[in-house]
Amino acid sequence: MSLTVFTGALLIDCTGADPVEGAAVVVEGDHIKDVLPNGRVGPLPGPVTTLDCQGAALMPGLTDAHVHICAVTENITDQHRFYPPSYIAARAMRRAEECLRQGFTTVRDAGGADYGFRQVLEEGHFPGPRLLVSGSYISQTGGHGDKRRRAEWVEPIGCCLGMIGSIADGEAEVRKAVREQLRRDVDQVKIMASGGAMSPSDELDTTQFTVAEMRAAVEEAQAVGKYVLSHAYSDAAVRRAVEAGVRSIEHGNLIREAAARAIKDAGAFLVPTMVTYEAIYREGKRYGIGDHQIQKIDLARQQSVQGLTHAYRACCQIGSGSDLLGDMMVQRAVEFELKAQVMKPMEVLLSATKVNAALFRMSDKIGTVEPGKYADLIVIAGNPLKNLRVFQVQDNLKLIMKGGRIFKRALS
Repeated sequence: MSLTVFTGALLIDCTGADPVEGAAVVVEGDHIKDVLPNGRVGPLPGPVTTLDCQGAALMPGLTDAHVHICAVTENITDQHRFYPPSYIAARAMRRAEECLRQGFTTVRDAGGADYGFRQVLEEGHFPGPRLLVSGSYISQTGGHGDKRRRAEWVEPIGCCLGMIGSIADGEAEVRKAVREQLRRDVDQVKIMASGGAMSPSDELDTTQFTVAEMRAAVEEAQAVGKYVLSHAYSDAAVRRAVEAGVRSIEHGNLIREAAARAIKDAGAFLVPTMVTYEAIYREGKRYGIGDHQIQKIDLARQQSVQGLTHAYRACCQIGSGSDLLGDMMVQRAVEFELKAQVMKPMEVLLSATKVNAALFRMSDKIGTVEPGKYADLIVIAGNPLKNLRVFQVQDNLKLIMKGGRIFKRALS
């Protein structure tokens, strides 16, 4: 197998250990073979590629627990009205490549992408991250996944690829909808436990689905060794989702101490997505996003730091997501700077590496720089622990490697 040696790096291995100056890392094939804190690399067999990382940090590839590669335009409420599935599929592959070019080597699609997108990327037909898919998210009638406008007296839309939900009411329908997504080989199941900002006919701080309905979804997922993630904003919605056994709470902007404690006590995860509210609040109108939706976005934006603070003080497991739409996806790394209003820089990096890996149930494969893990590595100019903004400039990314394959190289 081919060998690649990284030398002279500031190693931030994201195990929680302090960074190490002058470390070396040896990659063999698609895995990390050795990590050498002292930087001394012994004789190696066969051809070796040596990459000098002097003045740069070496760390595991970043992860994003809340992406929508099929949100190819910004106005996802109307996207399916304007474009055929073929157009959305083609542009989704470009959105996936954008993730990788920003240093994100594994991402969890939180609704929209099916297993075909995962397979295309696994087989290497397009460059992109390792993709975990949720298929069609599941919503109650009139819930966050129901894209019908209030004046549309038609059956729920279920014909199109991308940002379209599966509508289910009652335990039996929820079970059937979940089983259908499991039949389609999703990695996890997405449900809607509260109103949302981009949906046309609900409010942000409402609750959706009963505990029994959500528990039905959890039972079906657990029966085949998978889990449920849930869109939820309000304190009540989060507590109900956790009571039902949901593993991953998405957003959580409006939570208070009670919901934060519930997440902690259940051993669940919180995935804040702070950057999307900032981006849509500033730019949404020019992309055709309606006033009602932007008002809801602003409510979430104003309370996002407070919600994260409650979760942090409760010692919740805090992952990292972005939830950005369309061209706003270029701002993905701004999430780190926003989290740093509450969390320490190292904790921010861990949320986007080690914690997300645990959430994905992939701690044995990704999330840290350790022997035996996938060779998912990035080299970033400077020290991100001193300046998290370094991730926001793609020229600062000097190398991106996924599974031992180099996708970007600006190192000698």
